[in-house]
Amino acid sequence: MLTVGLTGGIGAGKSEAVRLLAARGAVIIDADRIAREVVEPGTEGLAAVVREFGEEILTPAGTLDRERLGGIVFADPERLRALNAIIHPLVRDRSARLQEAAVARDPDAIIVQDVPLLAENGLQDLYDAVLVVDASEETRLDRLVRLRGMAEADARARMAAQAGRAERRAVADIVLDNDGSMEELREQVDRAWQYLRERAGGIPG
Repeated sequence: MLTVGLTGGIGAGKSEAVRLLAARGAVIIDADRIAREVVEPGTEGLAAVVREFGEEILTPAGTLDRERLGGIVFADPERLRALNAIIHPLVRDRSARLQEAAVARDPDAIIVQDVPLLAENGLQDLYDAVLVVDASEETRLDRLVRLRGMAEADARARMAAQAGRAERRAVADIVLDNDGSMEELREQVDRAWQYLRERAGGIPG
């Protein structure tokens, strides 16, 4: 088994890199997806978030109003820390269980944990290797506004709430520079996959 922590700033193209790695045989554990699951209706996670932020962060149907909550936490670092203190332990525990299950199925698996806040939370030492998907602030802002339809102020606030590029790159074993074309990203993922296979002891892939 080889464990890989994958991270990147919002708008850097991390999801596409994850898709390419999965196509090459990586087992993907998606922290964002898990973070959504642990606050589904009826979970202790959602109850804890409501206790911290109040019932106004619920939709009329009783689900988490992510847009409203995001508007609160991305504008206030203290509130963001409070949310992370609730969510991160739940995500960590679920991720560990998924990794154990993957290794039980295939002891030689290359497990890529998609962790958006890896650098922010100093998690790099939990992994055998860290892969960072990076792009310039200009590229990321363009993607968020033009492709995701975010308001520019919201996009800038979300970017500012994350680690800076230098902080992410400082913890990386591999950096995928994603300012270019899809073909350029694909070529970089191929090289990264070869490196990870070598680190894992030549696992076929």
